[in-house]
Amino acid sequence: MEQSLEMVKLAKAALEEKKGQNIKVIDIRQVSVMADYFIIADGSNVNQVQAMVDSVEEALGKAGYPCKQIEGYRTGGWILMDYGDIIVHAFCREDRLFYDLERIWRDGKLMDESELE
Repeated sequence: MEQSLEMVKLAKAALEEKKGQNIKVIDIRQVSVMADYFIIADGSNVNQVQAMVDSVEEALGKAGYPCKQIEGYRTGGWILMDYGDIIVHAFCREDRLFYDLERIWRDGKLMDESELE
């Protein structure tokens, strides 16, 4: 648990560094065995979304957390990064609205800023 929260903090900072918007962290430990946390963020275009993902991969990689799998990088509308304990979803804004993961995972606990410090 401690490790996955550290990963969340690093990933969130990396997304913020590349001007990721509407960054949400959802604690899904009580509702899924697939991961502990989802991080959802969006960017204004494909290039920004890819830069956000590159930033996350670099930050977590330097901390010793290799990405197990990345899906959607080439098209860039929705890029999923699987780190085992955390899953990062980086979207172009329109795709995020369309897929609405926050609604799908509403049984998870939306974390507020104070829990991520």
